[in-house]
Amino acid sequence: MIHGKRLKDWLQMYPILKSIILSEEVFWLNPNYRRFSDVVNELPFVERDVLEAEERLKRFAPFIAAAFPETKGSKGIIESPLVEIENVQKEVAAMFQQSIPGKLLLKCDSHLPIAGSIKARGGIYEVLKHAEQLALAHGLLSVEDDYSMFASNPFREFFSQFSITVGSTGNLGLSIGIISAKLGFRVNVHMSAEAKQWKKDLLRKNGVNVIEHQSDYSRAVEMGRKEAEKDPNNYFIDDENSTHLFLGYAVAAFRLKKQLEESGIVVDQDYPLFVYLPCGVGGAPGGITFGLKLVFGDDVHCFFAEPTHSPCMLLGMMTGLHDQVCVQDFGIDNKTEADGLAVGRPSRFVGKTIEKLVSGIYTVDDRKLFMLLALMNDQEGISLEPSALAGVYGPIQLLREKTTYIQRHGLERKMEHATHLCWATGGSLVPIEEMKTYYKKGAHYIKNGKK
Repeated sequence: MIHGKRLKDWLQMYPILKSIILSEEVFWLNPNYRRFSDVVNELPFVERDVLEAEERLKRFAPFIAAAFPETKGSKGIIESPLVEIENVQKEVAAMFQQSIPGKLLLKCDSHLPIAGSIKARGGIYEVLKHAEQLALAHGLLSVEDDYSMFASNPFREFFSQFSITVGSTGNLGLSIGIISAKLGFRVNVHMSAEAKQWKKDLLRKNGVNVIEHQSDYSRAVEMGRKEAEKDPNNYFIDDENSTHLFLGYAVAAFRLKKQLEESGIVVDQDYPLFVYLPCGVGGAPGGITFGLKLVFGDDVHCFFAEPTHSPCMLLGMMTGLHDQVCVQDFGIDNKTEADGLAVGRPSRFVGKTIEKLVSGIYTVDDRKLFMLLALMNDQEGISLEPSALAGVYGPIQLLREKTTYIQRHGLERKMEHATHLCWATGGSLVPIEEMKTYYKKGAHYIKNGKK
């Protein structure tokens, strides 16, 4: 029995579930999707919340520039490039025998400074917000001050009285650990079994206390939460429920708008924007989706991408059970090479917040991730970790289903003017030897076929 129902009852309610259980690729359209104007007043956040997060990041820019020399060129603003991947567009279309009309772009959060992943957005933002609150509460700071003072020894000594704890599959732990240690905090990162060894090693190199667990992500988060509860000076960053992470991720949408404008790319009712977001517990893609809807409304269509063996957000949203269901309930093993997406139970907070905003969710097989990784390296010279390629498969999944979503929203004649944006979530910090192993595996799969 699964939540009071037999498996055959679940299968009768959701026929697509059979394919999900078999770890086959699926493309699910969200039946709860609504026009943004119809749901905006139901949402727990407003535009001002995101703009306040952006203002806070600007206040901290002098500190970031002082503490991380690689950000001096951007004056302490942590941002990633937006690039057109025309060669990959042609090769992916040929590989999967599916034309991709319009432009194909890559948002390279894989190359965000400091942490090398999308988690450099929300993760770093929440730590900075906590540091600001502590400094303000103890009379060390006013918001009019030059925040470069956060890089000074007195501030580091002050923060050494406090701890920060987080549970992670890898990338969030990297972002939290690196920025927290730089500020002077004592940092504890609970890493799940899926976390790569090189990520643990990098954290330890930065002075972070890494606690390894043989269980999955949800258990790592639970243990981190319990540890933090024992100490009033230990701040727990809750990847499953954090509004601060969510708003930090949402800032990306306002910056993307500027990048698109600078590239001469129009987004309106005749020039639709499709965004494909790799999804683990849901915080990063959820926050970005919320931000994108604030900026572009119904002219942006957001799809989440999950591994076939870790479709937690898909199960949570499809059944409406959110965090009350996990992939293991349906006999799915949650084992994937896409470690950043290896999450068995989704965030209820995120699922409930964006359940009427996300257009759909699709799954992708690990082999395809490696094939696309090798292709991206060959055609564009861009190195990504496997999970970051989940978005690149999005246009193929969407366009194969053109008689449903595209037709339903009257987009058939607009696809030639469409922009497809794949969000790359991590990769630039992957050790060279590790990346060579990824590439070799992808090249092998390409040579021997997709099956």
